[in-house]
Amino acid sequence: MRRISVDKIITGMRLSKSINLIDGRMLLSKGMPLKESYIDKLKNLGIYQVYIDDEISSDLHVDDVISEETRFHARVQVKKLMEDISSSGAIDLCPIGDTVNTIIDELIYNKNIMVNLDDVRSVDDYTFSHSVNVCVLSIITGINLGYNQTRIKEMGMGALLHDIGKTKVSNEIIKKPGFLHPVEMEEMKKHAEYGHEILKSFPEIGYTSRFVVLAHHERCDGSGYPLGLKGEETHEFVKVVAVADVFDALTSDRIYRRRVERQEAVEYLTSMSGKLFDCDIVKAFIRSVPVYPIGTIVELSTGQKAIVLDNNRDFPTRPRVRIIEDEKRNRVQKCDVIDLLKINNITVLRECRDI
Repeated sequence: MRRISVDKIITGMRLSKSINLIDGRMLLSKGMPLKESYIDKLKNLGIYQVYIDDEISSDLHVDDVISEETRFHARVQVKKLMEDISSSGAIDLCPIGDTVNTIIDELIYNKNIMVNLDDVRSVDDYTFSHSVNVCVLSIITGINLGYNQTRIKEMGMGALLHDIGKTKVSNEIIKKPGFLHPVEMEEMKKHAEYGHEILKSFPEIGYTSRFVVLAHHERCDGSGYPLGLKGEETHEFVKVVAVADVFDALTSDRIYRRRVERQEAVEYLTSMSGKLFDCDIVKAFIRSVPVYPIGTIVELSTGQKAIVLDNNRDFPTRPRVRIIEDEKRNRVQKCDVIDLLKINNITVLRECRDI
């Protein structure tokens, strides 16, 4: 299996991962051959990436870091919570706590976990899916940093709830298909304070979790909001969630722009380490987020193209790959496997989007 842009789907390609809508309906099932009407439906729903099986990837299987059931249930719980806040203000946080515990249970015993699979989501479901992904990525980073289960739960609650303040921002701003004007941006920035204010009424949510909601847009150099905190003025949990939040936002399709590739997102986080983001936290984060996930098509310095078979955890830019095209763009018959960790004179130049 491999991830492919909807624009690159060829009629007849088969899905390797089912696509479910957040209301519980299955849009397309695993193994279904894709036809033009399905492709148009995906585009209309704002789903721009899917996983398919084809001749170069049919032997690859990539598991999500949490079960499909857990991810779906978590998205539904976040959606219900935000709808309840918008409609009545009467909310029950117990299901959110249970959801975080389930996510932790599925992640905490796998110390070498790597996030190779991206969540397939529509742009309209962005906030719900984003909240779940930020929670998952934050928990994995916390595990890498050696946090105990109590600390992970505190941080995970703040991570899953970090965007609930967006329920107090108008849909015209949230769903605007373009960049925000300064006045609109100032209103959007208030979502952090709105979220913190909502949670103040719920003593079962600890101060640290609430602070994550308030401060997840703070930056180490003081350039963030709403408080302009610097360095040690903010909590370590905030710094973890900030990295997870930015990474998932960059690598997600949005109403107003398409996603960037993981390589660009990792390069951005690394380049901003010590300025916007904590260096140690960025290092812990990228240990579990491969630059080139399994199934990615890459161009090598030799001019050949290859598909990523596995990642080297401590050397993320040097995966194990299988050659699929020679330097003249001819599909190869004998598929050589190369471990770039063992061959120093070959490097990955870029991810390819044209196959």
